[in-house]
Amino acid sequence: MALEDYRGDMEMCCRCSTCKFIPMQKVKGAQYVNVCPSIAKYNFHAYSAGGRLNIAAAMLKDGFKYTDKLLDIVYNCQLCGACGVSCNYAMDMEVLQPISEFRLRCVEDGKTNPALDKVIAGLQKQGTMVPGAKGKRGDWATGLKLKDATKEKVDVLYHVGCLTSYDKNMQKLAKATVKILQKAGVNFGIAGNAETCCGGRAYQMGYKEDFLNQAKKNMDMIKKAGIKTLVTGCADGYQAFKVLYDKYNLKGDLEVLHISEYIDKLIKDGKLKLNKKVNLNVTYHDPCRLGRLGEPWIHWEGKKVPGDRFVFDPPKEYRRGTKGVYEPPRDVLKSIPGVKLTEMTRIKEYAWCCGAGGGVNESNPGFARWTARERIEEAGSTGAEAIVTACPWCEKNFSETIKENGSNLKVYDIVELVEKAI
Repeated sequence: MALEDYRGDMEMCCRCSTCKFIPMQKVKGAQYVNVCPSIAKYNFHAYSAGGRLNIAAAMLKDGFKYTDKLLDIVYNCQLCGACGVSCNYAMDMEVLQPISEFRLRCVEDGKTNPALDKVIAGLQKQGTMVPGAKGKRGDWATGLKLKDATKEKVDVLYHVGCLTSYDKNMQKLAKATVKILQKAGVNFGIAGNAETCCGGRAYQMGYKEDFLNQAKKNMDMIKKAGIKTLVTGCADGYQAFKVLYDKYNLKGDLEVLHISEYIDKLIKDGKLKLNKKVNLNVTYHDPCRLGRLGEPWIHWEGKKVPGDRFVFDPPKEYRRGTKGVYEPPRDVLKSIPGVKLTEMTRIKEYAWCCGAGGGVNESNPGFARWTARERIEEAGSTGAEAIVTACPWCEKNFSETIKENGSNLKVYDIVELVEKAI
């Protein structure tokens, strides 16, 4: 779909500001009521979902007149989707989709962000979203004697992801995942150097064609190898394979699972036992693209009923963020002996973003760190010793922000705690 297809949604916005906060029914006090990092940081309506919808609707009407300020508004958004689920608590209208299409239109019109152009140039050259990546993608697995899923028959393809493959600080997550899968006796393999970026972060940045190129490369490899089940520990990769590929009719019947879902299944099937005690008080951070944006895509075809009301035939079902991956990671944490889980105020579909998404980490790292600090403060308010997440990009942004600003809070990916428990 194109921006024009969401004209009705954009014109329906009544500037009620619901997109800026968690729903009133979820409010527990004066703190932690904001849901959109962009409006909370810049404090001007244009930086909210409602503001962006109003601007895009006006541009459809009067023409696309780009200014530096307009592009600042467009690109300083993590596209975390919190605005949409807050709006859709009581409204039936698309919010995130037109905002995403607005960014795609900017890129199509050549109004890109220089910092993001550099990242995409690296993707085109090396097949990764990690700028300046050195070495080969499969180097982290040297000496582990893992199966090559492109040549050997496996039940599960473990898609490692860009950051976990290339960032030496994050490669521990790949090795922990391998240890867990081996302990459970899973017949799995990796694609090694044949693995390439899922394209999800390119899509967030607005580069649709680069996303589609990556998606087609991945699905060609997966189909050729006869892969039926893909497991990944990257929330961006999870959303790309499960939701975005489906949106563009590329996913087929591929089963896509996040590692937290797969570990939860292995535990409940009795194939993985967590026996070692891990004495730790934790709080869990829901990654945006595993939680609200990991909700399955809903295919709908129909038409708007003529008249004043926003009615569709057949009725249109909206994605409200409630069907994301929320319970499996929590169930895994509860299965680890000694771990005590205390929840933050903003959780599940209303979770505050880590700050690393939507290209903001690359184009405005100061804003990304500010967003992370807000979440770190909320995590600390629970009395937890550690914040646990299920995405390497979240862990990286939290860890770097803590290092810059000082905090006693530890940061773990869920696979790190599971590895300790086995």
